[in-house]
Amino acid sequence: MFDNLSDRLGGVFDKLKGRGALSEQDVRDAMREVRIALLEADVALPVARRFIDAVTEKAVGLEVLKSVKPGQQVVKIVHDELIATLGGDPEDPHSAMVGEGLNLEAKPPVVVMMVGLQGSGKTTTTAKLGKLIREKHGKKAMMASLDVNRPAAQEQLAVLGEQVDIATLPIVAGQQPVDIARRAMESARLQNFDVLLLDTAGRLHVDEALMAEMKAVSQVSAPTEVLLVVDSLTGQDAVNVAQSFTDEVPLTGVVLTRMDGDARGGAALSMRAVTGKPIKFAGTGEKLDAIEAFRPGSVADRILGMGDVVSLVEKAAATIKEEEAEQLAKNFEKGKFDLNDLRMQLKQMQSMGGLGMLAGMMPGMKKAKAAMAAADMDDKVLVHMDAIIGSMTEKERKNPALMNAKRKKRVAAGSGTDVQRVNKLLKMHQEMSRAMKQIKKMGGLKGLASMFGGGMPGMGGPGGAGELPPGLPGLGGPGQGGLPPGLPGLGGGKPKK
Repeated sequence: MFDNLSDRLGGVFDKLKGRGALSEQDVRDAMREVRIALLEADVALPVARRFIDAVTEKAVGLEVLKSVKPGQQVVKIVHDELIATLGGDPEDPHSAMVGEGLNLEAKPPVVVMMVGLQGSGKTTTTAKLGKLIREKHGKKAMMASLDVNRPAAQEQLAVLGEQVDIATLPIVAGQQPVDIARRAMESARLQNFDVLLLDTAGRLHVDEALMAEMKAVSQVSAPTEVLLVVDSLTGQDAVNVAQSFTDEVPLTGVVLTRMDGDARGGAALSMRAVTGKPIKFAGTGEKLDAIEAFRPGSVADRILGMGDVVSLVEKAAATIKEEEAEQLAKNFEKGKFDLNDLRMQLKQMQSMGGLGMLAGMMPGMKKAKAAMAAADMDDKVLVHMDAIIGSMTEKERKNPALMNAKRKKRVAAGSGTDVQRVNKLLKMHQEMSRAMKQIKKMGGLKGLASMFGGGMPGMGGPGGAGELPPGLPGLGGPGQGGLPPGLPGLGGGKPKK
């Protein structure tokens, strides 16, 4: 969602970094362009003004302008100010990359109350959080729908509860929200639930009836967390909605939905400054596991095209099966890498969100991502590759050297592609296999890791704390921090011998 803002800021900073020295006027001119970029991204005017004033004050100092690389210093100041605007502490990198989660340590049942306008995604977000609380925190959760206004809202939460395997409060026809909340509290206590999620009703706009109902529910349930769910696609109006709720309800945090959409990003940048409350989670898709902790540092990195390795590692840990990673690691150690291994990596890339998602999260890959879009490359490339390998016999996958012209024609016909694509895939595999042999000569993965002080990402075994699993495509594999060598349009080329 930050692509337009990221492109605009990238252009501004490329000019600054291209100069050997900067004057105060150079910085002020650049900040004027940054301000325009923020306003075009739908950032609230007071927030944009405060941001520019803070950055300008720090950037025109003598220690910046007289430094060896003043352009990079200015970028760092902007990066730190972005983190601060998003609610993080630039002086504490750990907190900036962890974000503020839910307070689940109160006396059970801990009540999490979801509020927001109708259509913002409250009900789906409630189910997502229920799943997250069970899987990540190991807590026993129950959900209750207090929405008696929207048709089938209570039934929708019940269906979602079945899908994520989270208990829901049985529906009693005609019961009003405050009575439902009391019944939910009693039921949660009797059944020893750790967390109770209350999905309150929304309206098409903020009104007195909505606020009165929420206040009554809040008094009955005494929630530990009151989360405002806001659709980031509503842009500047999302900030107005947040302000209205902040004035009426004791919010503890914000959840931004549809962060994977094409919104301009202004809501995310303005929300913390307007509400004074942390953005705790971001919805990143329609699937019920598409929610992630909001990390100010990661979002600032994405906006400035620096990637988001922390989220990439988490996504890898969640999607890559440990036994697959272990098998791939063993193959790496032996210098073996056949087409079955390549197919496994391609499937892992698809399960992690595809080429576009990976390229967007990897540092320095923004231009490669743009080149992919210009070349009309998408995740169909991975599907085609998988189809080609799937059209081969088991013997051919284990020994690609068997692939002669006749076999290539058969595989191309069976996969619905052409011989040229089959050749590209085989060449890509050949280069990756060669890289595996080089790793073996250097003492395998452990030997390679020792060259980097034992801490090279991806070289510490599957699922190691803070390290990438060895099966992660191109990260801790043959590319040593890039995508696999030879992958079309993404950092191909033969590994150096």
